[in-house]
Amino acid sequence: MQVISSDNAPASLLADYRDLTDSALRRVSEPAEGLYIAESLTILGRALEAGHTPRSVLTSAKWLPQLEQLLAGREGLENLPVIVGGDSELESLTGFHLHRGTLASMNRPTLPLLEDLMANATRLVVLEDIVDHTNVGALFRSVAGMGADAVVVSERCADPLYRRSVRVSMGTVLQVPWTRSGDLVDLAHTLRSHGWLVAGLALTEEAVDFDQWVRTPPAKVAMMLGSEGPGLTPRALSACDVVVKIPLGHGVDSLNVAASGAVALHALRLFSG
Repeated sequence: MQVISSDNAPASLLADYRDLTDSALRRVSEPAEGLYIAESLTILGRALEAGHTPRSVLTSAKWLPQLEQLLAGREGLENLPVIVGGDSELESLTGFHLHRGTLASMNRPTLPLLEDLMANATRLVVLEDIVDHTNVGALFRSVAGMGADAVVVSERCADPLYRRSVRVSMGTVLQVPWTRSGDLVDLAHTLRSHGWLVAGLALTEEAVDFDQWVRTPPAKVAMMLGSEGPGLTPRALSACDVVVKIPLGHGVDSLNVAASGAVALHALRLFSG
């Protein structure tokens, strides 16, 4: 790797890390520039294991030995720019204290085709317009932990590769296959034509209790979850083969979308074995 002092680093290298706390700016600029930010050595390691390529790394001197150990023996990283600076310089650049020690600017991978995701899968999760990056990250972590195969996100869903999503997911967004969809009605039609049942999780009058429905799940299920406030849109609901709800007690009508997804995926795993 090529170690560069932050005082001498060219502006083009530093640009990837500037104003990371400006979420409105970064949501637009990162996909447009083909990058995402991996925060911490752990996340960087998982990104590398997933085959992702770093553009540069930003760190402080005390974390440099651990970074060297992580990168040792990896091909193609001999000239990787590693920008090293003091805590105050890095905080001034990024907008926050790097308490996780290291940031890496990564090249975004090419998203797979839906057909490729379906090829060897039996459990998909479809996210419609979920705008909170924390919820997106938590859902990816549940998908990874509960054994679902892949995720499809709508065009207006929050970016799974945004820094907060990656961090909350503990890096599982770098391991779980995912892609973006077009129209959800078209998506549901495509899934159905390939033998999938599309199940929407929502509070509607016609919704059936999930704990009863899940006892005999079909071979291939796509579980659709909606946004934090209104839930699935009427258009998305119209595309579902069945609408299910998690029965709750003590006057609680619903769970957070990330919690709902975890409960549903755990139940599917229990009754799919």
